[in-house]
Amino acid sequence: MSYIAHRAEGPASTRCVVVTVSDTRTEATDRSGRAIVELLAGESHDVAGKTIVTDDADRVREAVTRAIGDPDVDVVITTGGTGITRRDGTYEVLAGLLDKRIDGFGELFRALSFEEIGPAAMLSRACAGLAGGTIVISLPGSENAVRLAMTRLILPELGHLVREARR
Repeated sequence: MSYIAHRAEGPASTRCVVVTVSDTRTEATDRSGRAIVELLAGESHDVAGKTIVTDDADRVREAVTRAIGDPDVDVVITTGGTGITRRDGTYEVLAGLLDKRIDGFGELFRALSFEEIGPAAMLSRACAGLAGGTIVISLPGSENAVRLAMTRLILPELGHLVREARR
């Protein structure tokens, strides 16, 4: 069966949770999290929850683990904490939760990002994988990066990703 057939068999709507990781963002200033929600809803995906947690490993792990543990959640998308500063720990938390990595996601994201921002793209540790049968995707905190990843990579393949994760 071709990827086209697989994509066609994927669900048209998925149930997602969005987690913003930031020490400074609030509901009023969380443009990246809001962009993810708007883009998902615009493609008829259900946003089952949205939260903001500080860039603290325990809080990030708790929020993502809670979403993964919900049998009705297909996808968890995080934004923030993917850089290399001392406070950026999202990658380490998610790497410890993933059962399977989708290395191509990070590779493709950085390649697309390089086209927009040049070599600074190498600083992103955006990643994706499966944890407990749930798709987990980690994006940078930049709204532009979120929109790039959502429109070019995630939304075109979201149903396909969920289909494969359910098999």
